[in-house]
Amino acid sequence: MSISKQFIEPYVQKQKSIGVIGLGYVGLPIALELSKHFKVIGFDINENRVAMMANHIDPSNELPKEAFNNCDITFTYDIEVLKQANFYIVAVPTPVDEHNMPDLRPLTGASVTIGKVIKKGDYVVFESTVYPGCTEEDCVPIIQDTSGLEFKKDFKVGYSPERINPGDSLHTLTKITKIVSGCCSESLENIAAIYNVIIEPGVYRASSIKVAEAAKIIENTQRDLNIALMNELSQIFSLMNINTGEVLEAAGTKWNFLKFQPGLVGGHCIGVDPYYLTYKANELGYKPQIILSGRNINDGMPHYIAKKVVQYLLSLKKNPSDCRVLIMGATFKENVTDIRNSKVFDLHKELNDFQFEVDMVDPLASAHEVLEEYGVSLKHQPTGKYDAVIVSVAHDSFKILSEDYFLGLTKEDAILVDIKNLFTSKISKLTYWTL
Repeated sequence: MSISKQFIEPYVQKQKSIGVIGLGYVGLPIALELSKHFKVIGFDINENRVAMMANHIDPSNELPKEAFNNCDITFTYDIEVLKQANFYIVAVPTPVDEHNMPDLRPLTGASVTIGKVIKKGDYVVFESTVYPGCTEEDCVPIIQDTSGLEFKKDFKVGYSPERINPGDSLHTLTKITKIVSGCCSESLENIAAIYNVIIEPGVYRASSIKVAEAAKIIENTQRDLNIALMNELSQIFSLMNINTGEVLEAAGTKWNFLKFQPGLVGGHCIGVDPYYLTYKANELGYKPQIILSGRNINDGMPHYIAKKVVQYLLSLKKNPSDCRVLIMGATFKENVTDIRNSKVFDLHKELNDFQFEVDMVDPLASAHEVLEEYGVSLKHQPTGKYDAVIVSVAHDSFKILSEDYFLGLTKEDAILVDIKNLFTSKISKLTYWTL
């Protein structure tokens, strides 16, 4: 029997169990998939979330109740229960602070927790997005100091970056190749053996933990830069009175043209991950240029869109302080409930700064969460007439709307701003502008 088969056998026989720390968009799907084959302990510090999951409710509204069926999983916030595991997966958030600096508090907190529960022979695999070197340079020392155990001798560590895409029913956890890495060749094979059980296309073995960390960070940095290019092109083409959507459709007829679209870049990945890479680069004495330039363009889009609305209304001799604006969409992307790092709220602030009266609606976002996180009151539905309507998110429920619907919401000479280019072929009576 190979070393990896010897390693995994006690987990298959449920003599050993897997602990997943952090049960959000990343951790819960992993925990549930693993629990179809292994005994799993799902740990989260939020007692309310734990109670919901124990009742087969996903607090993130991504998974149906049926996803909890036939799962051998115990949900807990009790660290004593977590101690029963032998293979730990860390899937906590890695956000940035108000200065776009990495906020490692959830990760370091999870590392302390690991240090309190880990035993000789145990494994720890991190899935949270970090800069190259973070796992071994920041997390491992905390585990060693807290546990008193020695890295590599007493416990092994790996890194397997998450690739969860909220709202995507096609590219789900089990359907896409997963990168795995370990602190040595033996740990790499053992970690690969665990993940191979649930990943249908199989795993990709990275040569080191740093390579796996770097691979994850550039996946989203690449997307961020490509979207930044589209956003800059959109601003240039707007000055030329050229429809960007039509340009991209024409260019897309070439076989190797990359089909990215302009828009607001938020969420907990694309709008965040590049800052982890640039932080580490600066720490090493290198000043990133292209990456930060792309970030500046994307972060500047809310101001650019708000300014366009102001310019149009001023051209009609309208005073912004006398105008009402409706924003349709609050989540960071279409067909999800997630409002984390949604750039729509930056747009809301920009419009407020121009003295507009701003209403916001979203059929999927939680009004309570929006108020708590951003101090913005979501409207149940639009009220009265608006000088500008901004469709900021491509929810399916928005895509089916007609021009008559928008005419019913708007005053004379109003403007419809279609950030996602959903209605180009539908609008003939309203003043219409899109990226």
